[in-house]
Amino acid sequence: MAQRPPVSDWSTDFDHTDRRWIENPFVIWDDLRQHCPVAQTERFGGVYLPTRYSDVRAIAYDTNNFSSRRPVIRENPPTVGLPSPPITSDPPHHKPARMLLLPAFTPQAIARLVPRTQRICNELIDAIVGAPTCDAATAYTQHIPVRVIAYMLGIPEEEGDRFRRWIHVFLEDTIVDDDNTAADRLLATAAEMDDFFRPYAQARRADPGDDLISFLVQARHEGQPLTERHLFGALRLILIAGIDTTWSAIGASLWHLANTPADRARLVADPGLIPTAVEEFLRAYAPVTMARQVVNDIEVGGCPMKAGRLVLLPFPAANRDPAVFRDADKVLIDRQDNRHAAFGLGIHRCIGSNLARLEITVALEEWLKRIPEFRLDEKRAVSWSRGPVRGPRSLPFVLGA
Repeated sequence: MAQRPPVSDWSTDFDHTDRRWIENPFVIWDDLRQHCPVAQTERFGGVYLPTRYSDVRAIAYDTNNFSSRRPVIRENPPTVGLPSPPITSDPPHHKPARMLLLPAFTPQAIARLVPRTQRICNELIDAIVGAPTCDAATAYTQHIPVRVIAYMLGIPEEEGDRFRRWIHVFLEDTIVDDDNTAADRLLATAAEMDDFFRPYAQARRADPGDDLISFLVQARHEGQPLTERHLFGALRLILIAGIDTTWSAIGASLWHLANTPADRARLVADPGLIPTAVEEFLRAYAPVTMARQVVNDIEVGGCPMKAGRLVLLPFPAANRDPAVFRDADKVLIDRQDNRHAAFGLGIHRCIGSNLARLEITVALEEWLKRIPEFRLDEKRAVSWSRGPVRGPRSLPFVLGA
């Protein structure tokens, strides 16, 4: 990453790709929430940053004044749009696109994936258990959602390296534009993804199966088959949004347990508490920060916002707001009142929340069954991603007591 101008004042010049933000955004959000709850910056073409739950919620629900057509903030976005319905859709187009996908992500549909997810986790653990150390990110967390999504789509699970490369381009590599090629790389990767999915779509039209690609090629949007643009946009969304977010959440959960022996021991002794702990990990380490574009001049939280500019929706910061959550900066794995915003708020609340919860829960259950003792390897550093999804990219552990 090329050297970028350092942040001079987080309230007027914030940069969500700054190394300090990447490594520990919590102290930044806390300070802003107390002294400047809606920060601003001229970077990325002008962006606002609300840090209070109430302001984030107000923006997320206000589809008249805030558009979803640019959900990721980029330094130099391509001039050609890359729609991924429904996440990039505004009303009235949003609801039909969302309703189309919902049947594939109901609790009943997702529950059928439990045995497969358990097998995937245990196959990965088989290659780890018995070793003195491992990188839990590259050996475990990054593989689980890749393989689950590939299974759901009916494509080879062995294509994981390709999928991870695409995700890196979309969510990290092209956020800043160090060499003025980001837009071209993004468009080239989108075209590569379309070319990859095209023969699978053609084959499923001729001989449909029980997978998501078959589901989408047979689907009807407003009475018509999906256009190629809609189909491939939805497939890009499922692949990208369904993988990085979840592996980041699994990784952050394991990072917490490696740092907090008492919580780890409690979950090992009482696995029934894991689903409640997962909700708390989602609150405390929510991975996703989305964006909206201001449609009309408006004021939010006492801050005037100009049409055309962008707004970050830091759901992780909203989840740390002490006005909403008791002991907001403490991770309480038995927290009961936990209406967190990790999956977003409003009409764009994550369609895949049932799937993410299942994968995180199973990943922790299977890991703790077989590797109950682990800690961070002090000789190697944990690294965190930059961009709209935050999670550990390397997670060096020492295994055993």
